[in-house]
Amino acid sequence: MTILSAVRSVGFMLGDVCVHGARQNLAWYSVEEHYNGNPTLYHPSSTFLLLSLFFFFKHGSHGSNLPPGPPALPLIGHLHMMMFDNSPPHVFFWKLSQKYGPLLFLRFGFKPAIVVSTAKMAEEVLKTHDLDCCSRPSLRGTHRLTYNSIDVAFSPYNSYWREMRKLCVVHLFSRVQQYRPIREDEVARLMDKISQFSGDSKPVNLSDELMALSSTIICRVGFGKRYAEKGAERRRFHALLDGTQVLITSFCFADFFPLLGWVDRLTGFHNRLEKNFKELDIFYQELIDEHLDPNRIKPEETDIVDLLLQLYKTNDFPFELTMDHVKAILMNVFIAGTDTSAATVTWKKKMTFRLNLPKSCDKRNRQVATSGPLLLPRETLRKCNIGGYEVPAKSLVHVNTYGNRKRP
Repeated sequence: MTILSAVRSVGFMLGDVCVHGARQNLAWYSVEEHYNGNPTLYHPSSTFLLLSLFFFFKHGSHGSNLPPGPPALPLIGHLHMMMFDNSPPHVFFWKLSQKYGPLLFLRFGFKPAIVVSTAKMAEEVLKTHDLDCCSRPSLRGTHRLTYNSIDVAFSPYNSYWREMRKLCVVHLFSRVQQYRPIREDEVARLMDKISQFSGDSKPVNLSDELMALSSTIICRVGFGKRYAEKGAERRRFHALLDGTQVLITSFCFADFFPLLGWVDRLTGFHNRLEKNFKELDIFYQELIDEHLDPNRIKPEETDIVDLLLQLYKTNDFPFELTMDHVKAILMNVFIAGTDTSAATVTWKKKMTFRLNLPKSCDKRNRQVATSGPLLLPRETLRKCNIGGYEVPAKSLVHVNTYGNRKRP
């Protein structure tokens, strides 16, 4: 279930699951009244409604100086607007920004959120208020897939994240230039393939080829292996990649309705998440076992798994580096390294074809430094003042680069 489809059904799920479903699947309880001893029928949905109202009045009101935004409904906030809008999230956010401005306030369930849609406002959020908006939200999908957020990409901002970032920058990212021969070799292979297709007058799906290029480079740099183009291992790799990306972007009730986490079991999200996590864990463990094999033929360049295992053996860090930490970092390499690299190259190629002017293309590339329409969501650490408005603590921060592209 994607975010958009789940959001469109959330209103119906809330009513159906919490009332009709509860009557069918949950027991009624008889509670003795304290004053007259008469039994009173008590239903779990009553507790849900009372606690929901408590959460709403405690967390749903954040003051009158909030950024502008459309009217919200009790409990579900602005989810009903996405329910009746067929646009992708970044387009939906952009249309709202056209009406309410570059800084937009929304509420999804009990979770407040702001949407930034211009380069100037993005600079204020990401640069001026970086320390206020530098954390990551704890979302159920990424939390599980990153071994309880012990990675570097999805971990909340704290002393642990600073140490993990230092580890990656000093020991991993500093070796980027050493992997240049691998990148050049794979690019040369791709150019030969495109040339062959051109000679045979066959069309080339540039997006697919660049995704394959990116994943192959990541596999060689990260894992020290190159999968056959149409082999079973390559299909398994891409199936895991696609499944993980779907789960990361899927709607989870527990993220926005803390009292409705059990609904994720009914929708199947919990089972899909656990299945994907176990498959990824097996994949990482196989890579680790291969690298620990003394009979393994080592490649010319030390790959990321080798480096992480060396760090694991020395373990000279303020925290204990475990195998779960190794796997969490591999998850970042596996997911973030593959998809974003391919998307960036694809977008720049499209702009080159459209403009046909290298200088103009370079200027446009500087204006829009990212390829994805929505950056990874951030979270405010504390209440802060952005653009003259009060932004509550623990608010989701969505930077919509699509809105920046739509403006001249």
